[in-house]
Amino acid sequence: MSDRHPISRFPIPDIATLPDDLRTRIETLQEKLGFVPNVLLGHAHRPNQLRAFLAMHDDLMESDEGLSRTEREMIVVATSSANQCLYCMVSHGAFLRIFSKQPWLSDQVGANYRDAETSARQRVMLDYAIKLAQTPWLVGDDDIRTLEQAGFSQDEIWDIGAITGLFAMSNRLATHTAMRPNAEFYGMAR
Repeated sequence: MSDRHPISRFPIPDIATLPDDLRTRIETLQEKLGFVPNVLLGHAHRPNQLRAFLAMHDDLMESDEGLSRTEREMIVVATSSANQCLYCMVSHGAFLRIFSKQPWLSDQVGANYRDAETSARQRVMLDYAIKLAQTPWLVGDDDIRTLEQAGFSQDEIWDIGAITGLFAMSNRLATHTAMRPNAEFYGMAR
């Protein structure tokens, strides 16, 4: 990144100086993607917090149980758009394009999920995620019943809320650190 747009407001450690587990994780991902996502470099400023973030992220976003990978990414893109988080919207927009195999879907969900080409069930999911992200004090039992009526299990409802909560934190940390998306994310799966 340029001096005009650094990865973060905070120091970025040299990957070689990171604890073995984090260094190995970053190097493995670099081999797979061809680049290191800035979120890993930015959060590496605090290695223990990076570990905790990755543990929660991996458990929620890489699960094959319940919600599909596409639905998980839809939640991130919609709520990150609502929270005006450029990093998460761009990076997870790339993953939404990859998992959905619909290159237009991430742009639709990011711009206005209500007009996106989603199922009625997914619309209920996104309505809830946005409500939880923007007006959590208004969330109540009726919202949970609406999700249940749309066919979501208790575990899926939990994950909708947990993904929304994790990315509320992630969105705010990305804003706090002035994290910039990797240029590579913009062109992925287009």
